[in-house]
Amino acid sequence: MFETIVIATDGSESVRRAVDTGLDIASRFDATVHCLYVVDENNTDSNKPLSDSDNDQMTLYEHGEKAVNTVAGRANHEVITAIKHGNPSDKIEAYARDIDADVIAMGTRGRHGENRFLIGSVAEKLVRTAPLPVLTVRQLAADETDERLSGTPERM
Repeated sequence: MFETIVIATDGSESVRRAVDTGLDIASRFDATVHCLYVVDENNTDSNKPLSDSDNDQMTLYEHGEKAVNTVAGRANHEVITAIKHGNPSDKIEAYARDIDADVIAMGTRGRHGENRFLIGSVAEKLVRTAPLPVLTVRQLAADETDERLSGTPERM
């Protein structure tokens, strides 16, 4: 059913459960996992001097490396990592199409925090426009538990 899974991460704590869910699905189906981080070019200030913008891009790239390496470190098997530059929803969709992915797994909120939208703008756009399934997983509130991932036998 699932042979290739893309796990999109922005490195925030809010995607941890989505990463765990994507890796769990990959393990169950013995799927190839690709982890993707997109350096959002809209996150840098074009009014800054060039050297400052270069430093911002490098910092975002380093953050991306840390994010994809964290996902790879949580996996029980090899994870193919990638870092792209551009509009996150466009790059995630293009990457998933390019590798002929079966599903994209991602969190519902990212760097922009709880008050951004009920579902993050990147996830919302992908759900509406991607030509393949998009699995969105919300991070649980502090008072909620995820029995499925904590060892209690429960079917997905």
